[in-house]
Amino acid sequence: MKKLYKIKKSNIDKRGLYAATNIKKNTKIIEYKGKIITVKETEINPKFDNNKAIYLFNLNKKYDLDGDFKYNTARLINHSCEPNCEVDGVGLKLWIYSIKDIKKNDELTYDYGFSFDKDYRDFPCRCRAEKCVGYIVNSQSRWRIKKSKR
Repeated sequence: MKKLYKIKKSNIDKRGLYAATNIKKNTKIIEYKGKIITVKETEINPKFDNNKAIYLFNLNKKYDLDGDFKYNTARLINHSCEPNCEVDGVGLKLWIYSIKDIKKNDELTYDYGFSFDKDYRDFPCRCRAEKCVGYIVNSQSRWRIKKSKR
């Protein structure tokens, strides 16, 4: 099967994944791979200190998926406040799916879903989407930033 993506320089962050062909809505694009670790390991590992890129997904109350490995090409997908993909999991596997039709050469993006907390300003967003609030905050919490900017 032909790859649906290619790696290119990104306007959002250093590199990103781009559609190598037109992609229809609800298409499974790429698996988010990594090492399954316990939430307890995540909490004590200095690797996850927010001072550098973190490729971590919470799978459930007990396990996280550390995707900080070169073989995890999906880690290059950048955040957008108006994404064209989302992450969905079954069991301990995560997949990136298209949530709308994507044109060839469009950058693949999803909402990183960061919670709104006192540190949200530490995560500036460079997606340039029309609805961008300037920070990587999940869509349910963006109204808080819009309100505070007024």
